[in-house]
Amino acid sequence: MSDGLRRSYIGGVLAALLLGALLRGAWPTADPPWRSTVGIVWHDEGAWAHNARNRALLGTWRTDEWNPMFITPVFTALEYAAFRAFGVGTWQARTVPAVSGLFAVLMLALGLAALGGYRAGVIGAGLLATNFVFVMWNRAALMESTMTAFIVASWAAYVLAERRPAVGVLAGVAVILAWFTKASAAFFVGAIVIDAAWTLLLWRGHSIRARLGLPSPSEGAVRAAVWTLAGVLIAATAAIVLFVLPNWPEYRFYNWQMSVTRKPSYTIRALMDRASWIPINHDFFTRMWLVTAVAALGIASVAARWRSARPGERLLVLWVLLGFAELVVHDSGNERRYIMFIPALVGLFSLVVTTRDLLFPAPAAFPRWARWAALPLMLLLGYIVFGSVVRLAFIYEVRPGVRLAAALAAAAALMVCMRWEHSYGWLSRQRIRPAVAALLAALAAAGDLAQYWQWTRYRTRENYEASLAVGRVLAPGTLVHGKLANGLSLENRIRPVFVGRGFGNYEDRLERDDVRYILTYIAPSLGYESQKNNPVIRDVIEAYPHRAIIMTFDVAETATGHDRAALIDKFGADPNKARLTTGRAQN
Repeated sequence: MSDGLRRSYIGGVLAALLLGALLRGAWPTADPPWRSTVGIVWHDEGAWAHNARNRALLGTWRTDEWNPMFITPVFTALEYAAFRAFGVGTWQARTVPAVSGLFAVLMLALGLAALGGYRAGVIGAGLLATNFVFVMWNRAALMESTMTAFIVASWAAYVLAERRPAVGVLAGVAVILAWFTKASAAFFVGAIVIDAAWTLLLWRGHSIRARLGLPSPSEGAVRAAVWTLAGVLIAATAAIVLFVLPNWPEYRFYNWQMSVTRKPSYTIRALMDRASWIPINHDFFTRMWLVTAVAALGIASVAARWRSARPGERLLVLWVLLGFAELVVHDSGNERRYIMFIPALVGLFSLVVTTRDLLFPAPAAFPRWARWAALPLMLLLGYIVFGSVVRLAFIYEVRPGVRLAAALAAAAALMVCMRWEHSYGWLSRQRIRPAVAALLAALAAAGDLAQYWQWTRYRTRENYEASLAVGRVLAPGTLVHGKLANGLSLENRIRPVFVGRGFGNYEDRLERDDVRYILTYIAPSLGYESQKNNPVIRDVIEAYPHRAIIMTFDVAETATGHDRAALIDKFGADPNKARLTTGRAQN
C-alpha cells in the first residue's frame, strides 16, 4: 500500500477515535436514554461496581453477601483502578466502558484493515465509533462494553496472527479476559476454538480435504491457529489456578447457580420462544437496520465462499451464529445480551461494501443440492432482516410480528431456491461501487448521529442528582437496604446491603434491624428495580409495620418520565427513633 493511503487510513481512524471520545465523554453524568431506551438499567451500575467501590473506600473487597467480583473479576479490577486514579463517582465508574469502547473501535479498525484493506478499517472504525446503541452502552458503567472490547481484540489478534503468528497468543488471552469480564463471552470462546481446530484439522486431515474438496490452509493460518489455542490454554490455566480454584464455592454459586440454573427455562417451547424473539422483542436490529441487512449479505457471502474464506471472515460468521445460539439457550429477552453483536455486524458491513471481488462464487461452483443446504441460513438471515422491520407494525405485540417475519423469510428463501440460477446468478455478478459504499456508510452513521442528537435534546441527570441527595441526607457509613441502595451509592458514602431473590443478603433480610433505611422505587411500581411482580424488597418493607417514607427522589428509567425512588425509615413511626426531615428532593 502507498504511504498516502496509509496516512489516510491513520487519519481516518484517529478522526473516528476523536469523534467517538466526544460522543462518549460529553455529559458524563447524564442518564442513559429513557424516552426511547436501549436496554440500559442505570441502577445496575452501582451494583456491579460494588466490590471495587468497597475496596476504594473501605480497603476491603467484601462488606456483605453481594460480591459480583466472582462473576466479573476483570471488570471489578478495572473499576477499582479507575476509582483509585480518579476517585469514586459516577463519571469515574463510566471511564472503564468508555475506554473499552474506544479500544474496540481501534482493534476493529486494525483487524478490518488486515482482512479487507484500509477502506474497510476506516469505515468500520467510523461506524463503531458512532453506533448509537454502542455509544450509549459505552457511557454506562456495566460489563458489556468491556467484554465486547476483549472479544473484538481477540478477533483482531486472530486476524493479525496470519501474518505474525505469535500474536495469536494475544487472541487466546483476550478471549479468556472476555470470559472473566462476563461469562456471556462463552460463545466466542467456542467460536475461536472451533475455527482454530478446523484449520488444524484441514492441515492434518489429507483425506478430509480430498473428500470435501477443500484446499490446504496456508502456513500462516496454521501457525496462527496453534498460537491462538496455546494462548487460550495458557490464559485459561492461569485463571483457573489463580482465581477459580481458590474461590470455587463462590465462583460456582455466582456463575452457575445464580446465572444459569436460576434464570432460564430449557423446555422446547422456551427455546422456540427465545429464538423467535431475537429480532422482535427489542429495537436493537431496527436501530441499525441498514448495517444488519448488509451484514446478513456478508454472512451469506462468507458461507458461500467457506472453502476459500479466510479465518477472520469465518470467525465473524461464527461470532454471529454462535452468539444467536447462546441467546436461544440462555436469554434473548434482555437487550444487554445483544451488544456483543455490534462490532461483528459493523465488521461484516465494512467488508461487504469495500470488497473489490465478487461477493458470491458463480453458480457453477455448487452442486444442485447446495440451494437446499443453504435454505436454513437463508431463513435465519431473512427472519432477522424482515423481523427487525415488521415489528414496527406490531410494536406492542410479539406474535403478529413473529408470524409475518417468518412468512416473509420463508417466501423469500423459497423464491431464491426455486429460481436459483436467476436469483443467485444475479447476486454472483454484483460488485459494490466505491461511491455506493461511501453512501451506505454515510447513511448508517447519519442515522446513529441523529439518534444521539435526539438524546442530547432530552438528556437528564436525575439519577446522578438523586445519588447526591442521598449523600446529603445520610451520613457516611450508613447501612441502607435494597438493590437501589447500590444503584444510588456512587455519589455518596452509604453502605448498601444488596437483597436479591435467593442471593445477596437474602437469608437475613427480615432480621437486619441494624440496617435502618431502605431505598427502593415507588413509581412506576414498588420495588421496580428488582422484579416487577413480587419484588423481594417488599418482604423487607412489610417486615417493619411502623415504616415511613422520609424522602422521595426523581429518577429516570422508564419512558413515563415520572419514575420516583423513596428513602424509607424502617422505624419511622417509633417515637424512640430519631426522624430525618421529610421532603422531596428537587431536580
